[in-house]
Amino acid sequence: MIIRIQIIYLITFCILCLFLSCEQKEKADLLIHNGPIYSVDGSDIKVEAVAVKAGKVWKVGRYKDIIKYAGKNTKLIDLNGRTMFPGFIEGHAHIMGIGANLMNLDLMGTKSYLEIVSLVAAKAKTLPEGNWIIGRGWHQDKWNNESERAFKGLPSNYLLNDFVPNHPVYLTHASGHLGLVNKKALEILEIDGQTVDPAGGEIFRGFDGKPTGILNETAHTNAQALIPKPSEQWLEKSLKKSIDYILANGITSFHEAGSGSSWVNLYHKLLVNDELKIRLYVMLSGDDEDLLADYFANGIFIDSLYRLTIRSVKLYADGALGSRGAWLLEEYSDAPGKFGHNVRDIEKLKKLAGEAIKAGFQVCTHAIGDRGNREVLDMYARVFKAFPDKKANSRFRIEHAQHINKEDLIRFKELGVIPAMQSIHLASDRHWAIDRLGKDRIKEGAYVWKKLLDQGIPIVNGSDAPVESINPLASFYVAVTRKTLRGTPEGGYEPDQKMSRMQALKSYTIDAAYGAFEEEIKGSIEVGKLADFTILDKDIMSIEEDEILNTRVEMTIVGGKVLFKRK
Repeated sequence: MIIRIQIIYLITFCILCLFLSCEQKEKADLLIHNGPIYSVDGSDIKVEAVAVKAGKVWKVGRYKDIIKYAGKNTKLIDLNGRTMFPGFIEGHAHIMGIGANLMNLDLMGTKSYLEIVSLVAAKAKTLPEGNWIIGRGWHQDKWNNESERAFKGLPSNYLLNDFVPNHPVYLTHASGHLGLVNKKALEILEIDGQTVDPAGGEIFRGFDGKPTGILNETAHTNAQALIPKPSEQWLEKSLKKSIDYILANGITSFHEAGSGSSWVNLYHKLLVNDELKIRLYVMLSGDDEDLLADYFANGIFIDSLYRLTIRSVKLYADGALGSRGAWLLEEYSDAPGKFGHNVRDIEKLKKLAGEAIKAGFQVCTHAIGDRGNREVLDMYARVFKAFPDKKANSRFRIEHAQHINKEDLIRFKELGVIPAMQSIHLASDRHWAIDRLGKDRIKEGAYVWKKLLDQGIPIVNGSDAPVESINPLASFYVAVTRKTLRGTPEGGYEPDQKMSRMQALKSYTIDAAYGAFEEEIKGSIEVGKLADFTILDKDIMSIEEDEILNTRVEMTIVGGKVLFKRK
């Protein structure tokens, strides 16, 4: 018996020695050190070094323990005091919209209507008459001259008609919920004073009853559908530009908030050609019935390298606050009798949500106003009641969740619903949102990040690009300061709702990963997880608030490969 035990110990010792010997022979593909590294692993600790092997985190810890895994073929990255984080995850944006802005007229940052018209007129000189001029990004509340938005707070197309009479022009608002078109475009779209407003939308008309050029909500989306579609080659070039731009902003993963068939096919094409350099989490458009039927029948799609994941559906319940399309329980403070719009039939949305959960798909519904949020929560509750076995890990989301009635705040926790809230919207919207909602509603339920976080509800952050700049540092800054990007007001708007810096970081890393069922493979720097990292020139967790916006992305690493490096 004693001899048998000794033999067992001897065999075990030999196996252990062999294992240790093999481990010592293995060397890292990449080793990163010499700067703060935030692991975001639950303990909120900083580590000294990280070793990567086969595209995944292999070793994490002290430098003296990790450096022994460096071999002659190991690539070394000396942070030299720079700071590394888990790869930033964009939790809600529109990848093809970003690309289109890079290809078309980008109107973000314009300060006046006259400036926009000048840009359009210059573009017209480069195109044959009759060619469409497409742009996006204007926002009347960012203009310096109030007289340019005198009609219902928005411009009319008179200047466009004068300066660009022979090219149809379509300029989408930054929010994506309304458009400004010139007379030539209205003629082609067959919209005149006799055209009836579509359900859930509005054609703005002047005192003479003629269209002013503003198409709101479904009037906008219906008109957009009639504009000639760009070629597949144009779309592919646009997508590749978008991906490079995303990487340059330190983003490794991207939640795409609504794609139809042609776009989904393009994602697959880039995946097969090894050109999909970021990790893309796609929400299928709820308006594309054939696409949904196909995926519901065949199930979710996740490629083996986690570059493309398709397992969610994007629905719309209401419009935007800026265009008074957000659906409210009480009338707009600055527009008596106006309550906003439900842009899709709620019963149809409920049917789609039921089909999605039955097929194993997550549902992500756009809701901004307090009634929009309540209706979506009610809809989700009915779906969970119909499919009780699916509720536990459904991770249904509400996209934006910008204004929530106080009675509905606890329901996010009760139903397990995840709010995907873009903190950057507060910087752009809060100064005029108080006119829409009034002081009491703003304080009670608008941009209430802390009230949700205090319940243990994870928040998925993002930018909603191209509505806003995709820069994650801008959203991070607003999350922890509740100020505009100009640093106003002192102390921030409703400062009791600020996120801590760690909460803000988690909203762009591990909590965003959770919102896509991916917290086991990304969102923190832990052994076995994907080697996706964002390296900044400053430590945004400790520098002065004012320095956050001056921080630059130095390097973006996906799967252990450096895909962006600042020159």
